[in-house]
Amino acid sequence: MISREDQSQSGRARPLRVALFTDTLGDVNGVSRFLNDIADRSLECDRSLDILTSTRFAVRDLPNLHNFEPRAAIKLPGYRDLEFVLPPGRRLFGAVRSLRPDVIHISTPGPVGFVGRLIARRLGIPLAGVYHTDFPAYVDHLFDDAALTHLSRAAMKRFYKPFRCVFARSAEYGASLGRLGIVASRRVRLRAGCNTACFHPRFRDERCWSSLGLSDNGVKVLYVGRVSIEKNLPLLADVWKRFLALAPQTDAQLIIVGDGPYRATMESTLAGCNAHFLGFRHGDELSRLYASSDLFVFPSTTDTLGQVVLESQASGLPALVTNVGGPKEVVCHEGESRRTGFVLSSGDPANWARHILRLVTDAKFRMAMGAAAHRHAQQFSIQDSFDHFWQVHEQLAGKPRPAAQIEPKPLIADSSSAPLPLDSVPA
Repeated sequence: MISREDQSQSGRARPLRVALFTDTLGDVNGVSRFLNDIADRSLECDRSLDILTSTRFAVRDLPNLHNFEPRAAIKLPGYRDLEFVLPPGRRLFGAVRSLRPDVIHISTPGPVGFVGRLIARRLGIPLAGVYHTDFPAYVDHLFDDAALTHLSRAAMKRFYKPFRCVFARSAEYGASLGRLGIVASRRVRLRAGCNTACFHPRFRDERCWSSLGLSDNGVKVLYVGRVSIEKNLPLLADVWKRFLALAPQTDAQLIIVGDGPYRATMESTLAGCNAHFLGFRHGDELSRLYASSDLFVFPSTTDTLGQVVLESQASGLPALVTNVGGPKEVVCHEGESRRTGFVLSSGDPANWARHILRLVTDAKFRMAMGAAAHRHAQQFSIQDSFDHFWQVHEQLAGKPRPAAQIEPKPLIADSSSAPLPLDSVPA
């Protein structure tokens, strides 16, 4: 049974408690890595963040991670890495009654998130959340049906309506939340962050490729993420073929880390094209694959941030991203000495191929950009991101720390990417 006794020191009220509900924790994606990272940070900082989920995937054995056996679960068609669960509502309700949180945070608008939303409303607990995934855009890519996209947008609008605060992962998606009916006073841009200790050039080990049956030679062009249509991977397949046409003698290799419903089609499309599909990779091996590659490509137009783009830059890789969505906001593309990648139109595959060619053939240029990427990523620490996350929840619960402890740090030098104002959070 989960329980926490109230603690009082010198008559002060007990510290903030947050219960976070998520549908993704044991599976492999950027959101799951972010949540596991903030779980670690909360334990290190002695802050009461408890993360509740219901999944058949393995969840780490930590005192603040709580996995409740689903009443039922099925794999989503075409997505072996995703499942739809029926969570045990009464057990989750009992857990929240025991934890006595000051704020309930909903990380995902799935079945577990929906139960958390119901519990918050029933118990009168302030409700906060984060818009990690652009579901209407996913529906649009997958089904190309305006009616379904409209229904998805209406469902998201209804889901987030009672939230006192919704975090956006990027400035662009702050505007998207506005289109979902979430007024500016309820929106906050969450400071981006990744685990810069786990994703670092020191993990580079070119021998890792031979252990996977690949050649140690040649530039490695890396993609990490779900292998699916909504990640815009048909564009990457087209780009890679165009690149090979520009450099038919190249020994460069495209490395795809991840899995999903588009994998079989993409493997067939790129058969004989120096493309290698590694499936899911975890932990230290994932860190080595990042750091042992040479440049990162991420063609998605539906990501609210693109955690993998931060991870790749922290690992010392230049990043190529599209001009749509959140990833462009964490890539520095102005000033040669500070440039960490390129922001390219998703409608111009020929231009993508030319930029890959330049980075593949100019090692000095590529390595200088990779070094700049690593330096740039150091400002996006997971600790700063968690501190910002916690600060906003303290404000929601009416338990702010002294002003000297919560002075916000600048996100990046470019003022166009500054966080949404903290004072927009309702007291």
